[in-house]
Amino acid sequence: MGRAGKLAVGAIIGGMALTLALMAALDPPATRASAPPPISGADAHSVPFGTLRRCRSVTAADSECEAAWEAKRRHFFGQEKDER
Repeated sequence: MGRAGKLAVGAIIGGMALTLALMAALDPPATRASAPPPISGADAHSVPFGTLRRCRSVTAADSECEAAWEAKRRHFFGQEKDER
């Protein structure tokens, strides 16, 4: 490829980059999802914090810890109210 071919390829790539930049600048921003409602004290999960703190360092299988972490996971992902 000679000098003219390299210039043509460079012009094409530059034109594409310019087109993409203009399209990104002129598109309206995407609408954002609304924030989830704040969690009140009544909505707080029933797992005591001390249990979760103790279960962080447990290396053997413990049914109480598994249940506590499962409740924490359901609360975090907002699945508690769906099951009731």
